[in-house]
Amino acid sequence: MQPLSDIERQRIRIALVEDGGREDITSLATIEEHAEGVGTFLAKADGIVAGLDIAHHTFLLYNVLHGIASPVFEFEAMTADGEPVQSGDILRTVRARLRTLLAAERVALNFLQRMSGIATMTRAFVDAVAGTEAVILDTRKTAPLLRPFDRQAVRIGGGTNHRYGLGDMVLVKDNHIAANGNDIPLVIAKLKDFFADPDRQRVPVEIEVTSLDQFETVLRLGTGIIDRVLFDNFEVEKLRQAVALNNGTYQTEASGGISLETVRAVAETGVNFISVGALTHSVRALDISFEIISL
Repeated sequence: MQPLSDIERQRIRIALVEDGGREDITSLATIEEHAEGVGTFLAKADGIVAGLDIAHHTFLLYNVLHGIASPVFEFEAMTADGEPVQSGDILRTVRARLRTLLAAERVALNFLQRMSGIATMTRAFVDAVAGTEAVILDTRKTAPLLRPFDRQAVRIGGGTNHRYGLGDMVLVKDNHIAANGNDIPLVIAKLKDFFADPDRQRVPVEIEVTSLDQFETVLRLGTGIIDRVLFDNFEVEKLRQAVALNNGTYQTEASGGISLETVRAVAETGVNFISVGALTHSVRALDISFEIISL
């Protein structure tokens, strides 16, 4: 089982507190305090599983939060994160106090189902571009406070993470350009001036363009400061022209309304990266249940 980062531990704790309220009054009323039991995670749809360790940690942290000394024991892991599963597969079996299993199961399932849905969708996109050199990226369009888990699920599905947050790289979007009077030469001049400070740490710089005319301006003026160009909502033929015009000058990225039906054609233009917000903002949770085994 992989250890948790501090931020993952914090977010799981918050989720448990959010769900727990004052107490699990149903289990207090119907389950003996020290009774133990076994629960199984069961796939009810085909997909790629992700978040099994996060689900396991959820039970462990529930015990810590409630001062329960009895640990969670993992009897057997039938599969692992990143592996394909089919409806009916048992994913993992957990033994603990029944009150722990019943109180923490929904939070554990929320993480597991969402992460598995993200991994499943990501794997489909990665498979769709197999044989090309295009890399599938996620975006910052994650659920609030769930970014560590969403990004982990993308990696498990075979994708690659874009910037984590605003401080990791410069990404000049259309609104930044609009805020500068749609003056791309001015924006590039500001970028060069900003990083001319020897005390300023250099980070990757990407700029979004929405037309070939804008891109030609970036090609003419961006040498030495621009690392990657983001082609937003380019039709495939126009994207192919842009990649040819680039001729290896910058890294190239395509984004905007890219679906499973269109991603192959986008990849075949020769673009280096394809960012897909739908991986995390439109994910469909994988159907997984948690069932208590009668003892």
